[in-house]
Amino acid sequence: MGQVKIYGLKEKLHPIKATLSDVIHTCLVDAFDYPMNKRFHRFFPMEKDDFYYDLSRSTAYTIIEISIFEGRSIDTKKRLIHLLFNRLEDQLQLSPHEVEITIFETPKHNWGIRGLPGDELSLDYKVDL
Repeated sequence: MGQVKIYGLKEKLHPIKATLSDVIHTCLVDAFDYPMNKRFHRFFPMEKDDFYYDLSRSTAYTIIEISIFEGRSIDTKKRLIHLLFNRLEDQLQLSPHEVEITIFETPKHNWGIRGLPGDELSLDYKVDL
């Protein structure tokens, strides 16, 4: 299970939203061996006066937060981060300098999904990769 939040300036985020979602999703599928139908992305397009960031960043600055069940190895999470940086640059010309990625892990029992705690769900993918 993964929930993704994407933050950026509205005028930069809106034109690339669909492609950005596709890139993020394929990275999650490839790194975490997710089924293709597991896509849960939320976009937070920000107004300039609501989004403060370091002056060394451009208006393309984008934050990606990924919430997942705990259990994946450090190497698997690093693979996801590398895939994201590489594909965002290749497919959207988003420089790694303009992207920040945070992975938040929580125990399955801290999730509530389809009427059940996450640790009581039957998953069609592995978490311990």
